Amino acid sequence: MSGTFAKRLADLRGVMARTGTDLVAIGPSSHMQWLAGLNPHGDERPVMLLVSAGYAGLLMPALNAASCRQHTDLPFHEWRDAEGPEAALAGLLTACGAEGPGLSVVLDETMRADFALRLLGAMKAPGHRFTGDTVGALRAVKDDEEYRLLKASALLNDAAIAAGFDALVEGMRERDVAEVILGHYAAHGAEPGFCAVAFGGNGAFPHHHTGDTVLTREMAVQIDAGCRLGGYPSDMTRCGWFGTPPGDYLRVADVVERAVRAALGAARPGVTGADVDRAARAVIEEAGYGDHFPHRTGHGLGIDIHEPPYIAATNPAPLAEGNVFSIEPGIYFAGRYGIRLEDIVILRADGPEILSAMPRDIVIRG
Repeated sequence: MSGTFAKRLADLRGVMARTGTDLVAIGPSSHMQWLAGLNPHGDERPVMLLVSAGYAGLLMPALNAASCRQHTDLPFHEWRDAEGPEAALAGLLTACGAEGPGLSVVLDETMRADFALRLLGAMKAPGHRFTGDTVGALRAVKDDEEYRLLKASALLNDAAIAAGFDALVEGMRERDVAEVILGHYAAHGAEPGFCAVAFGGNGAFPHHHTGDTVLTREMAVQIDAGCRLGGYPSDMTRCGWFGTPPGDYLRVADVVERAVRAALGAARPGVTGADVDRAARAVIEEAGYGDHFPHRTGHGLGIDIHEPPYIAATNPAPLAEGNVFSIEPGIYFAGRYGIRLEDIVILRADGPEILSAMPRDIVIRG
């Protein structure tokens, strides 16, 4: 097991000891990728990583074992389709020392329900919860290598979105701009993540699906896109105008920019996600646009593009140094335009560091 994954496993066991956790069960998910460097094929065949204080091993379908063996030296408890997983799971639980009653079990919240119920059914009525205070808490604090990968992904995304704005020509479709951005990703060794290009009134849909809307003069343009580089994603939104932006558009853009700055100013270790959301929301509400800001201020970002911590009114948990999350307030007017400005930040001891280098200024083309 590489040094990185061995350290993460040791860190998990430290958290397990502090939280009174007897067993952690991880399905084929980003949790498993982070903890063991393994992202096995996921279907109806049960596969899971079990970690106890003295053992870590994988329930593994024999069909996939040889391929997975290239990525980890953790022990496998293999099972074949002809026999089913029951005996292999029992052996794994025995190896973990997880046969007694009343154990405290952490379940991967993204695990298939049939996997989780199979595991709990093989144990003696354990108490169980999800990963928020164990694997999730560890993943939320990024190490130096994760920061490097996230930063590289963000900078590549900067260039791709800039290329999208530079390509704007009257008569092109939203999907034509998306093709420019996705082509930039491919040319620089990145995998496409997502690309939402919204012209005009489509920008009022926070989760617009890029389509065939045609660009005309005096039209708003919103681009929300991200790629995946080295296994880590990027995510950024920038807004612009094709032609000469009207005064109301620029005034609303100024409010959104001030909301971003208020959230950045509020974000410190120990401050809650709700506090940061409140700082951004207060600016927009004071300007009279509170009803036009329908979503949270941000989300965490790591291996998954949406993961804890969430910058939302419902999150009372304190932020920690090393957390990575978005700041993305927005104001939307149905049928007209939407303005959302989004940056990904890593939280340092003295406040947030923005990963992107692209200014949040309104981009004017045409």
